[in-house]
Amino acid sequence: MNQAVVGGAPAHAFSILCETARDLAEREALLDRVMGPKRRLKSSEKLRRGRLPAEGLAFVARDEAGYLIGSVRLWNVRLGAEGANALLLGPLAVEAALSGRGVGAALMRHAIAEARRLEHTAILLVGDAAYYERFGFSSELTGALAMPGPYETDRFLALELRPGALANASGTLCASGRTGITRNLVA
Repeated sequence: MNQAVVGGAPAHAFSILCETARDLAEREALLDRVMGPKRRLKSSEKLRRGRLPAEGLAFVARDEAGYLIGSVRLWNVRLGAEGANALLLGPLAVEAALSGRGVGAALMRHAIAEARRLEHTAILLVGDAAYYERFGFSSELTGALAMPGPYETDRFLALELRPGALANASGTLCASGRTGITRNLVA
């Protein structure tokens, strides 16, 4: 059980769990509430469409009452047509009423730790640099890489889980990994 801390006092207790097929409807509803319908038009979504999250790297946060209050997934991508494998993180979403209470940070730390434990080499994302820098993400690592479709280059960030993993990386990210629809996740 994690506890988000606000002003030095516990504010909200929650658990981080592996996502299951039972979580999908709640997760989609959370993403719709937090990100709106335009979330499906983003460049990152092009890499996720028709794919399953990376094996063992889809997580939800549930509060003590069992409500789904947060979600994060990582996806397999390839760096350029013939490039190395990496992960694409996203979306990270937290129930709006709990924003700023540590749920998103806990999900991020958990996802990064699991990706490292599973021996992945790098994680990329498109997001707010001011938020993701605290986890070690930087736009300096993505200079020779591109997303498929429009994106803001200063929001294209990366974290090396293995030093030097992105040193020679170049090209446009391509979807890789398992194909299918997310309802096929293990129940």
